[in-house]
Amino acid sequence: MAFGVREFELALLHRMRDVNPDRVAEALAAMGASRGEQREAHAHWTRLVHVRKPAGALRLALGPAPHRGRRPAGSLTCDVLRWPLPSWPGLAYEALFGPGGELWNQWFVRPSGVVPLTFADLTPWTCVVADVVASFPGAVQIDGPAPQHWTVDLRHGGRAHRARFVYGLFQRLDPAPTGP
Repeated sequence: MAFGVREFELALLHRMRDVNPDRVAEALAAMGASRGEQREAHAHWTRLVHVRKPAGALRLALGPAPHRGRRPAGSLTCDVLRWPLPSWPGLAYEALFGPGGELWNQWFVRPSGVVPLTFADLTPWTCVVADVVASFPGAVQIDGPAPQHWTVDLRHGGRAHRARFVYGLFQRLDPAPTGP
């Protein structure tokens, strides 16, 4: 099985399925892909990452990054690579690499900059962590319950909400947990 953009998107969908199974099922149907093809793409991606460095695996799957840059991260500088993906127009998949080539982070970003959102704009797969944090004063980003999962706690209309993200892409909104 060759591994390219389609297979990479299927591998991303594998992790998103845990948080937004209905949206993933819709995406698989639109791609003409089966759950078996999705599982195989995820397994293939996992093998690639274990055999190659993450940067090499990403380049193999997605080709040369159309965007390459550098960004300060504390006292260090990281390399930034971004690729557009057909299933998520207007967004890009970004990978940050440390000085030794180690993968620091990978997630979706909006290359054009943050888009201001209203509460009604919180639609799955249309916004990223930075959009939500910037749009809701007092929003707090925290690690999610699994690798590549994030949550953002925010308030709207006097209620606490938890926005859930996979690879930095908004998946769903839940009531925020209460109490200790």
